[in-house]
Amino acid sequence: MTATPEHIENVHLLIEKRDFQGIRQLLVSLPHADASDLLEHLDPVEMAVSFRLLPKTVAAEIFEYIDPNHQEDLIRALGEKDAASILNAMSDDDRTAFLEECPDHAVSLLSLLDPAQQRVALQLLGYPENSVGRMMTTKFVSIRQNWTIQQALDYVKERAKDVYYVHVVCSVDESGKLLGVHRIRDIFTADAASKVSDLPAAPPIYLKVTDSQTDAVKLFRKHSRTIIPVVNADMIVLGIVTVDDVLETASEEAAKDIAFLGAVEVPEEPLLDTPLRQLIRQRAGWLVILFIGEMFTATAMGFFEGAIEKAVVLSLFLPLIISSGGNSGSQASALVIRAMALAEVNLKDWFKVFRREITSGLGLGVILGTIGFARIAIWHFFFPNLCGSTPGYGEHWFLLGLVIFFSLIGVVLWGSLSGAMLPFILRRLGFDPAKAAAPFVATIVDVTGLIIYFLIAGLIFLPHIKG
Repeated sequence: MTATPEHIENVHLLIEKRDFQGIRQLLVSLPHADASDLLEHLDPVEMAVSFRLLPKTVAAEIFEYIDPNHQEDLIRALGEKDAASILNAMSDDDRTAFLEECPDHAVSLLSLLDPAQQRVALQLLGYPENSVGRMMTTKFVSIRQNWTIQQALDYVKERAKDVYYVHVVCSVDESGKLLGVHRIRDIFTADAASKVSDLPAAPPIYLKVTDSQTDAVKLFRKHSRTIIPVVNADMIVLGIVTVDDVLETASEEAAKDIAFLGAVEVPEEPLLDTPLRQLIRQRAGWLVILFIGEMFTATAMGFFEGAIEKAVVLSLFLPLIISSGGNSGSQASALVIRAMALAEVNLKDWFKVFRREITSGLGLGVILGTIGFARIAIWHFFFPNLCGSTPGYGEHWFLLGLVIFFSLIGVVLWGSLSGAMLPFILRRLGFDPAKAAAPFVATIVDVTGLIIYFLIAGLIFLPHIKG
């Protein structure tokens, strides 16, 4: 069963009728994600009334699915006792994410936690922002390698009451140092009298607590794991990272990259909830930068004003030349950014990419250049009345075709190289390669494309034009 408009309407009616039992049954009958979606459609008072009716454990699980903005509204609407109950019951990683979203109220919220939970929350918040330490949970199961399988099973059964993820467990020594990672299935099927050390185990895969969350995404993608332990510099197990948290991080990174592709700041709130002034500010900064960059295009055209006056026909093909370079650059940039995100290339591979882009850029340029030349020839002979005030492109149509042919080769090649190398340059400088988005590549190629176009025209075409 999923939340529908009928469910939302039913909740409103049940609240009006004060049918609290009906509200409780409806919310409990829904999957947690759908119940959270239903609650988000209510105003803060109705949300708080409905939320208080839920069993405490269910309420904490549903709360973790609620959007951070609604979470903050709900916590404010709840009394301190109910808020404390929810915060103490939340998983460590989800509570850390919530506290990160409420920096102005973090201190007051931390005061509602039990001493043990408060220590855990402060510990996780003490790790660097966007590090694995911020996304791990300290609730996990670890067993000793010198235990028997029966001892391990008994311990896992006891811990399962407090730990959600028990299908993968860590084996450690007396000091808590990571020695292995085991599936619960292997423990169940092993001889009860054998030792944990006898279980089949490959070298353990782990994350360091200071690793970036991006590193975690790459490791999960590479090894297809659902749980990976987190260790400190001494290999002591501090917690675990689960695949659901990694998926959330990956989706946030994808959303950030999509925003960069449009050359805008990453919005912190949903689009319709973002204040208009903030939306304008987020977009204006990038637009100003791009506008200043495009001003060099006008400067370049002014520099070649004499060439344009001498052969006005050259101006007809400016959009063709500029757009071709920008499009090829955007393609190359997108491919390299994707390859970097999937760890298919790194900084040391820049020359390999450069060499490949020379070949592909030349090939693409020849294809477009041939089409451009053919277009001029066809229009000159078959549609002469569409070419301007004089029939066709005049006696030098062939030279004009050569200008377009070689210009497209040069501009597409330059666009491909610029688009491919810009992500490497940004990564080398410590910036997000996704910022090498289409608008930036297009701005760079626009100016240089004009220069390439008019230089080639000056060598091939303009010497033959009178005036």
